[in-house]
Amino acid sequence: MTGAVMAGTAVAVPLLTLATGREQAKPATLVIPEGWRASQIYDAIDKALKLSPGSTRTAVGKASLKLPNEARGNPEGYLFPATYPVRKGATPESMLQLMIDAADQKFNGAPVAAGAQRNAMNVYQAVTVASIVQAEASTKADMGKVARVIFNRLNSGMPLQMDSTLHYALNRNTADTSQSDSQEENPYNSHQRTGLPPTPIDNPGEDAMRAALNPTPGDWLYFVTIAPGETRFTADYNTHLRNVAEYQALHQNTGTAQPTGDGPPAPPSAPADAQPALR
Repeated sequence: MTGAVMAGTAVAVPLLTLATGREQAKPATLVIPEGWRASQIYDAIDKALKLSPGSTRTAVGKASLKLPNEARGNPEGYLFPATYPVRKGATPESMLQLMIDAADQKFNGAPVAAGAQRNAMNVYQAVTVASIVQAEASTKADMGKVARVIFNRLNSGMPLQMDSTLHYALNRNTADTSQSDSQEENPYNSHQRTGLPPTPIDNPGEDAMRAALNPTPGDWLYFVTIAPGETRFTADYNTHLRNVAEYQALHQNTGTAQPTGDGPPAPPSAPADAQPALR
């Protein structure tokens, strides 16, 4: 799989309209799609506020953002996807806090806490799972199953082996993961490390969070997207190999016939997500 984010929808945050005579002037807005990384959002804020590149990223280090303690000042995962008003006098800090406040409203209710606890996690860990689901699921319908693969692997002590976490660390949006990539030493390399990455890898929407809290029942450990809208999930490694072979046969002339690395390794270290992004 890749770290390429899935372009998603954005919910609307109520916007202020100012009456001017018989007409109303609509304020400028900033749309944050589901699955954008914080780095993408920083760039978008710079453009929306007509600031020099890197201004918002610099501001994050100095801002007093109201984030969960577990985030340690890093807003990744808590910049909620929505449409935001860009009001006169807006600053990077005020725009970021709008997004964090929206995430707080969505993520900090009792049902979310109960759902996270049901899966033996805190809310921050649930947001991290949701961010992986957002990056990995080819469709909304697949999100619950992808979440289940994540939990099944965690509960079995298997590495997640999701390329999206590795590509996040490498700051890539790509369909390719080489053998050397998978051997990178960094805390986001879920090919090498067990457990969740230390932070979310993007900013998930409500559907991904819902899947992380209520994963679809199943015993799946592997998945591969054969074609757009067709993802095969299985608990059997040999079945997974056949699915990968089918993908390769279908795409051998497109230059994307290798789903992951140089070929799937032997179980139990087989990648869960042998699939380049077909978004």
